[in-house]
Amino acid sequence: MQTRKPIVAGQFYPGQHDACNAEIHEFLDEMPPHDSLPDTIVAGIVPHAGWVFSGALAAMVFAAIRQRHEKVNTFVIFGAAHNYFGDTSAVCAGGVWLTPLGQAVVDEELAQAVLSGANATDDFSAHAAEHSIEVQIPLIQDIFPGAKILPILVPPREQAVALGGAVGRIIERTEQKKIVCIGSTDLTHYGPSYGFTPMGIGKSALQWAKEVNDRKFIDLALRMDPHGLLAAAAENCNACGAGAAAATIAAAKHLGKTAGTLLAHTTSSEIMLEKMKNTSRDSVGYAAIIF
Repeated sequence: MQTRKPIVAGQFYPGQHDACNAEIHEFLDEMPPHDSLPDTIVAGIVPHAGWVFSGALAAMVFAAIRQRHEKVNTFVIFGAAHNYFGDTSAVCAGGVWLTPLGQAVVDEELAQAVLSGANATDDFSAHAAEHSIEVQIPLIQDIFPGAKILPILVPPREQAVALGGAVGRIIERTEQKKIVCIGSTDLTHYGPSYGFTPMGIGKSALQWAKEVNDRKFIDLALRMDPHGLLAAAAENCNACGAGAAAATIAAAKHLGKTAGTLLAHTTSSEIMLEKMKNTSRDSVGYAAIIF
């Protein structure tokens, strides 16, 4: 059996069971219930930085899903392709993923349906060095015990939309399971460390990155425009996982959703100032969205 071992445990999130569990519960305990959720949730967009920066927003999405659906059988997790440059999306079609909270089992039946019905490749090795999916799995393990996963790395190309539509059709036919799609992406990476400073350096530049550049991505996501989102991300450099987000939105559209709901939007520079009382010339945006 193929086993995908964690690569960022102890760095992006706690590496020990009890510490990992405690941090998740800290996120959940500090989170009030949402009053304006849709009756059903079929998908969400989550960030994938270290939990100190983005864990609360990712947990917010999963908590919202649990508020509407106590049991989810499988999460299809569309991941950003930071280090994967294949021509098609890469499906992890079997085995288990290990985290400090134990094993998360891949939904092999759903994986085969996706491989048969979409332009995607069975490529376990593509996931070996990618963190964008891994950081979501302990949250799923804690909030939805026993849920299976289907990890898929999605390059930021137009084929992401077709992939999402195909997954949506498969979910629609799979009435005996509750399946939710998750798209993993961070937003604008701004500052000299990222080589992206079109508005210069300083407080006003970071404000532009959040309120203008991030917001272009968020608005397209909320309007559920996957084609526009892909094009805008390429032009504006405002999402590292545009393919993952586009696939998620396309799946949600096929499942009947017409608009997204923004739960929260923040940046690493805001969190550094709040939690660490430090400022930075660099910043990364994070959004929590449900459909």
